[in-house]
Amino acid sequence: MLSELYTPKQLDTFRFAVNSDYFMLINHGAKRTGKTVLDNDLFLYELRRIKRIAAGQGIENPQYILAGADLGALNRNVLNELTNKYGIDFHFDKHNRFKMFGVQVCCFGHSKANDLGRIRGMTAYGAYINEGTMAKEEVFDEIKSRCSGEGARMLIDTNPDNPEHWLKKNYIDKADGTTVKAVHYRLDDNTFLSSRYKKNMKETTPSGMFYDRNIEGLWVMGKGVIYKDFNLNVHYISREKLKSVNFVKYMAGVDWGYEHYGAIVLIGLDDKGNYYLVKEVARRFEEIDFWLEEALKLKKEYGDIKFYCDSARPEYVKKFRKNGLKAVNAKKEVLSGIERIAQLYKRRELYIVDDVERFKEEIYMYVWDEKKGEPVKAFDDVQDAIRYAIYSYENKNEGISILK
Repeated sequence: MLSELYTPKQLDTFRFAVNSDYFMLINHGAKRTGKTVLDNDLFLYELRRIKRIAAGQGIENPQYILAGADLGALNRNVLNELTNKYGIDFHFDKHNRFKMFGVQVCCFGHSKANDLGRIRGMTAYGAYINEGTMAKEEVFDEIKSRCSGEGARMLIDTNPDNPEHWLKKNYIDKADGTTVKAVHYRLDDNTFLSSRYKKNMKETTPSGMFYDRNIEGLWVMGKGVIYKDFNLNVHYISREKLKSVNFVKYMAGVDWGYEHYGAIVLIGLDDKGNYYLVKEVARRFEEIDFWLEEALKLKKEYGDIKFYCDSARPEYVKKFRKNGLKAVNAKKEVLSGIERIAQLYKRRELYIVDDVERFKEEIYMYVWDEKKGEPVKAFDDVQDAIRYAIYSYENKNEGISILK
């Protein structure tokens, strides 16, 4: 029974896909809702349909475009999933193509401008675009223009981005339900997920933009204060109480500054997986020698810790290294890093020693820029340093696992 394979939302979309002569089907919305699972199956359906059409035209080797952010993402999100589900063994040629059901599937990346040249010139009987918001608009348009074979159709899946994104404005908002069909997915639409899982996801997803996108599947921007779940009555801890915490790891985050504040923060990790802002140094109009001296003090007191540094001043990072500090460039993915810090506040897994000064000035002034969909570049220096330390530490697979 199809109802045993698909959720009601997936099943409705599947029935539309196999019974309608659409051109573009866009499945968009929250994570873990089955968008890609459905599109992966529809991709196989499309290859069989295309072969029938091409055979009727006397075309022996019809082509189809399969595109992802890059070939690695395409392999993870689509091909590996199909292999695991159906045992399909894909055999690639030197041009990243494989044959299936008599159709030549041409694999491309779509997130870089130089992907454009690899797609030009071909005639395709359709395309499957995974992670649509990651695509460069000009590459997407080129893929669309290549879909000129008889009966060509496009499958697209994506998570939400900002409401001004070209995919939403030019296609989803203009979908007529016939030529362009857009289907919105919420977490609750996935009826195969346990109620326990859904409850955990809702309770641990930060309030505001991240909740709206990841749970409700909405295309929204952040509004107002970034860390909405920060509570001064919960997240501040006295230095006296800090003495009873069993720390197992220390790390530092560094945000360079001069006219605006520079900052070094010391982050401690306890044996329960909780983080603490233990020390903060935030100053204006200081040269590299000052920051070097402060970093060396931390090394002397807390051991040979790692300093995750803003890569904007490579000469400063180099000087740290020359003076015996373990200084590396921080991972600076802004939204992913902010989402992680926001999650820690919501889960009560990040605490701030209450004698900090600059942090207290920043925390309620650290806000979203509604036009750019990113933090306003003010009151962000200590916040950036905290993000550099924790997000970089977690994403370099160092030390104990802190993801509960």
